[in-house]
Amino acid sequence: MKKITALVLSLVMALGLVACGSASENNASNNAQASTEQGASVETVSNIKAGFIFLHDENSTYDLNFLNAAKEACEKAGIEYEIKTNIPEGQECYEAACELADNGCNFIFADSFGHEDYMIEAAKEYPEVQFCHATGTKAHTEGLDNYHNAFASIYEGRYLAGIAAGMKLNEMIEAGEITEDQAKMGYVGAFTYAEVISGYTSFFLGARSVCPSATMEVTFTGSWYDETAEKEGANKLIENGCVLISQHADSMGAPTACETAGVPDVSYNGSTASACPNTFIVSSRINWVPYFEYCFDCMNNGTAIATDWSGTIETGSVVLTDLGSAAAEGTQEAIDAASADIVAGNLHVFDTATFTVDGAAVTSYMADVDTDANYEGDHEVIVDGYFSESGEGFRSAPYFNLNIDGISLLDTAF
Repeated sequence: MKKITALVLSLVMALGLVACGSASENNASNNAQASTEQGASVETVSNIKAGFIFLHDENSTYDLNFLNAAKEACEKAGIEYEIKTNIPEGQECYEAACELADNGCNFIFADSFGHEDYMIEAAKEYPEVQFCHATGTKAHTEGLDNYHNAFASIYEGRYLAGIAAGMKLNEMIEAGEITEDQAKMGYVGAFTYAEVISGYTSFFLGARSVCPSATMEVTFTGSWYDETAEKEGANKLIENGCVLISQHADSMGAPTACETAGVPDVSYNGSTASACPNTFIVSSRINWVPYFEYCFDCMNNGTAIATDWSGTIETGSVVLTDLGSAAAEGTQEAIDAASADIVAGNLHVFDTATFTVDGAAVTSYMADVDTDANYEGDHEVIVDGYFSESGEGFRSAPYFNLNIDGISLLDTAF
C-alpha cells in the first residue's frame, strides 16, 4: 500500500470549517433543499434521487460535516437531492423518510444513531428504496436487502489526533509549564456509548504513545449537541487540572471554553482555527463523500450496496485538518509516520500490549456486536494481539467499550 503523505493527512476542510460564532437556528424541522447542479469531473448519474435526514443543522459540527459531503457528492454526480434538517431521533425520522420516498427519492440516508429503528421501519415499507444509515448497528442482523450501515475507522483518526495532543504535552513538559505527572488531558463526551468510548480511548492511546505519563479524565453531557453543557464540561475539566481538552460532542462549547482559558484543544469534525486561533491543535473527521459516491456507483451499476461499509485513511474517509498554531514542532512528522504504519498494517490502535484493564492484560474479550435486548457479548474480538474494532472486524460501527487504565470517568449517568 502506498504511503499516506502529509498532503492527504493535512486535508483542509474547505467545505467543513467551523466558522467563528454560530449561525441562527433553523426553525423549520423539515427544512428541505434541492439541487440538480452537475459537477464537471464526475459522470452524471440519471437514475438516482437522494434524500438526506440530519439530526440537527449547520450549527452542529457533526451534521455540517454530513451536509457538506452530501452536497458535494450529489452535485459532482448531477443528482437531484432533498435535505431534511432538525429531525429528532423519533417517529419524525420515519415520517421524514416516508416523505422523501414519496417525493421520488430512491436513496435515503440518515446520520444519527437514534434514527436507526425508524429507518428500518421505512425500509420495510419501501423495499424498492435503498436506505443507508451512519453509526447504526443492526443492518447485519436485520437481513434487509435495502437497509445498510456505514461508518469509518475514525478511531484511527482520533489516534493520530491523540499523537498531536501528546506532542503538545511533551512541549509543555519540556518548557517547564507542567511536570510529567501533570500531563492530564480532559475529554468531553456525549454518551457512554461504544462509539464515544472507542473514540476517547483511541485518542488517549495516541497521546500516550508519545507521552507515556499522560492520563485523562472524561465527562459526559447526555446530548450530542448542547453548547452550554459542553462548555461547562470543558470548564469543569480545566478546573480539575486538565491541561489539554478534546471532545466527542458537536458544538463549539468546549473549544471556546478552551480559547477563553488559554488551554490547548483538539476539536472534532472541523477546524476551529478561526474561532480559536490561539488554542486549536488539530481535528479529525470522517469524510463521507467516498461513501456517497460508492452508493451512487452501486445503484448506477446495479450492484448491491454493502450491508456494513467502513471507510479508512487510505480511501480518504478518515482525514485530519491542517495543524493549528498551538501544535508542537514535529507533530506533522509524527502523525505521518504513525499513519503510514496504520495503513501498512504495522500499527493497530487497540494493540493489547499498550493498555491494561484493572491492571491486567486483555487476552480475550466477547464484544456485543449483534445488537439485541440482552446486551451480551457475542463475538471474540481479540485477534492476533489486538482488539479488532469495527472496520477491522465484524460490523462498521464501533463496539470497543473497555474502560482501560489511565482514563478516569467523572460521571457515567449517560
